[in-house]
Amino acid sequence: MDASAIAALEREHDLYRRVLELGCQQELRPFVGEALGLLCEAAGAHQGYLELSAGEQRDELHWHATHGFSDSQVERVRSEISRGIIAEAIATGETIVTSSALSDERFEARASVRGARIEAVLCAPIGNTPVLGVLYLQRRLDPGAFAETTAKLVETIANHIAPFADRLIARETQSIAADQTRKPREGLRNHESLVGKSEALAAVLSDVAMAAPLDIGVLLTGPSGTGKTDVARLIHENSSRAGRQFVELNCNAIPESLVESELFGAVAGAHSTATKTTEGKVGAAKGGTLFLDEVGDLPLSVQGKLLQLLQSRVYYPLGSTQPLAADIRIVAATNANLETAMAEGTFREDLYYRLTVLSIALPSLAERRDDIRLLALHLCRMACDRYKLPRLTLSDALLRALETAEWPGNVRQLAHAIEAAAVRTAASGGLQLERALVFPKASTDNDATETSGLTFQEATRRFQADLLRTTFEDTGWNILEASRRLELTRSHVYTLIKAFGIERKR
Repeated sequence: MDASAIAALEREHDLYRRVLELGCQQELRPFVGEALGLLCEAAGAHQGYLELSAGEQRDELHWHATHGFSDSQVERVRSEISRGIIAEAIATGETIVTSSALSDERFEARASVRGARIEAVLCAPIGNTPVLGVLYLQRRLDPGAFAETTAKLVETIANHIAPFADRLIARETQSIAADQTRKPREGLRNHESLVGKSEALAAVLSDVAMAAPLDIGVLLTGPSGTGKTDVARLIHENSSRAGRQFVELNCNAIPESLVESELFGAVAGAHSTATKTTEGKVGAAKGGTLFLDEVGDLPLSVQGKLLQLLQSRVYYPLGSTQPLAADIRIVAATNANLETAMAEGTFREDLYYRLTVLSIALPSLAERRDDIRLLALHLCRMACDRYKLPRLTLSDALLRALETAEWPGNVRQLAHAIEAAAVRTAASGGLQLERALVFPKASTDNDATETSGLTFQEATRRFQADLLRTTFEDTGWNILEASRRLELTRSHVYTLIKAFGIERKR
């Protein structure tokens, strides 16, 4: 066998390996993009469009990806779904290949073909009964028509990916039907940073949709790491102040002596470090939104000046006697109990009521455990994009383990764990993501009788951990035997060991 034949076999082997890898994809949108990239490469096409849809719900539920098309060209291609070359491929269920649509008697009279001067085209349906979608390719990288062998290769790949697409479409359709957040999201812009479909998240989004258009004070409460900054930004981006400044100030990250000048600004000489006049966060946020994170840590002296700003809409930079107008909206956040702080005299009651025209409580990750799977997939993809890493796949066993683990640091802790694991996996070359991910240590309190005050999820996790420990002890830590008794795969058992922080006693 000569070198060219060997190279061709290697390319074919690589192609089908990548087709099989598509079957591991857990999300529909990335699947569509990766499938189109593979098909364009296999066919040597300069431009491509792939669309999948949920049957009769095509107008409402469809997912598409493009390659090499401008936005205006994509609109033209999408219009062909209901007429023209693409419509014929969908209607007949057959692949259409033409060396020049301009001179093909089937299509030459169509205005879209003449207007875009379409030459070589390959259009293939995805799936047969029913047709799940369509692939449209045009403009070969090399001159001339798409070869018959290329059309056969594309058809073969399309047939292979159709079952994967069918599975993901069914999962996505079920997920959309169960999405508690769908309705509140309809009235919000730029809501993609809040990932999840749980009832708890839907309540937050509903409150945001209600509060955002009203130029009122909002206090965000909830544990650390739950995404209060993202919610504050979402309120801003859906308000009348959208497009103007969104300025953040973490009140516990600044020395007490500098908080006032950091917030209100200072004139030159107002204090030992004020060598020149500074504007401050209030001035920087003019016309926009000022987000005060950890507002409960503001010194009492600064709380009084913040109250004055909220009441009169004017403020004084440190060292100045000249009042300045404050055209801002304030959104505040805290993970502390401000009512306790008021009782202890460390937070002003009048300021609390000024800040809390509307209060939005953000749930912990334990209260929205159904969102962990979606969050994990999203965070892994974000980490890979941020560091330009190869796309990583989260196995179903790993996702179940993430759902089971305790995350006291909430979304922030989950994000850090996944980001670190993605980097370690890419750097190691051969390390699997499951092995690279460091789970938080499970509670050391193993007394199953002490369930008072536990949520259902917490009690369930404690039971699972105790069951695993008991099974390991009964089997002498024989993982194969423990897996058989628990009716779990060995890989899932290893993942649960890490998730619960279970260690063998020596």
